[in-house]
Amino acid sequence: MKTDKKAKLVSAAIEVFTEKGLEQTKIADIVKIAEVAQGTYYLYFPSKLAIMPAIAEVVVQQILTNLKNTLNSSLSYPQQLQQVIDVSFAITKEYSEVIALTYAGLASSEYLTEWETIYEPYYLYMAEFLQAGITAGEMSRGMNSKVAAKILIGLIEAGAEQLYLYTKADEDMIKEQKAEVLTFSLRALGMKTID
Repeated sequence: MKTDKKAKLVSAAIEVFTEKGLEQTKIADIVKIAEVAQGTYYLYFPSKLAIMPAIAEVVVQQILTNLKNTLNSSLSYPQQLQQVIDVSFAITKEYSEVIALTYAGLASSEYLTEWETIYEPYYLYMAEFLQAGITAGEMSRGMNSKVAAKILIGLIEAGAEQLYLYTKADEDMIKEQKAEVLTFSLRALGMKTID
């Protein structure tokens, strides 16, 4: 039951922050949408910005869920990497406002230090993906999969965020950016291009 209330608060916070923005949102707005008492909010989060790591976790979980449901292990590693990029770009597009708010909220609080912890499951997933490619001889053997996973995620997310958070991209720009992110990643990982 407690988890349900926390999930309702996080969902409500996403809705209110998206509608009103970071500065204009009040805790009272969040609890009203969540249909819980204001004291309940403070059981989980000591301040308005304290909910930001939980919002970031929602986005990371959505990425992982989509990757697990989308990635086709029967495809070549370059094709699977294309799927990883497609999922990341799609999630960034869908959650662009939430991601921007999360960055702003985390950066303006002491919660930015939690970022690596929030991303740990995503890093682990990508490290396992890369390690499988290394083991199969599809990627550079001397690569540290854990370090490479962080760098690869950063590259893919930066490519997507440039389009959906900072500019108004058209479909041609999106297609070109995804292709360049893929080509750059393939080369960096020592993989062949997609035929």
